[in-house]
Amino acid sequence: MHTFLDSKTMAKALRTALAERQIDITHSDSLELVARQFGFDDWNILAAHIERAQADLPPLPRGWHRTGSTNPTLHRMGCDPDDPKLLRIESLVDADRIGGVFGSLAETILADDYRGGKIRLSAELKGEACHTAAIWMRVDPEERGKWLRFDNLIDRAGAGPLTGTFDWTSRSIVLDVPGAAATIHYGVLLVGAGTLRVRDIHLEHAGPDAERTDYPRRPTGFGEGVPA
Repeated sequence: MHTFLDSKTMAKALRTALAERQIDITHSDSLELVARQFGFDDWNILAAHIERAQADLPPLPRGWHRTGSTNPTLHRMGCDPDDPKLLRIESLVDADRIGGVFGSLAETILADDYRGGKIRLSAELKGEACHTAAIWMRVDPEERGKWLRFDNLIDRAGAGPLTGTFDWTSRSIVLDVPGAAATIHYGVLLVGAGTLRVRDIHLEHAGPDAERTDYPRRPTGFGEGVPA
């Protein structure tokens, strides 16, 4: 779900899509078109709204970014103001309004050090009235918009996503990293309403005997529940 905070990315995508159809517009024109899509008279007005919204966002650990719903009126995501060593995602509206929209915090690394082996992501989660809380990891090839391996706990029979109110609980993911892997993306997510805190996020090599936690599926493009 895109919001006005994604305007520059949307403008770039719009310009690229039009160029593929032999329609050339300037970067400024694409920004103006996106501003109109969000109901603003021009880009300068939208840019001012973006600046104000970003000034109110909590800080992030170095290298991390927001994904999923980046709408600051639905989820507030970043370092926990009560303990900056923790990550925190909290919904700002009630469950009926937020529905199944998810907010996620993520980091991206190169796959070079893990290619041909296995990788383990682990973390501890604590939640208050969470609809669905989880960690996730995705292995991507060079081709943008495609993935090779993915697990977000959702399809697990055991040690899966967490719901409701719960104390610190460990979760982990193990994926293999194929030879075609280029990047590895991982993070935490909250689907719907609630408050999620996360600590002790750790990425490491997994031994050859470590069992993969994802179930076999054909590599495909990003879809529902796959943070981009």
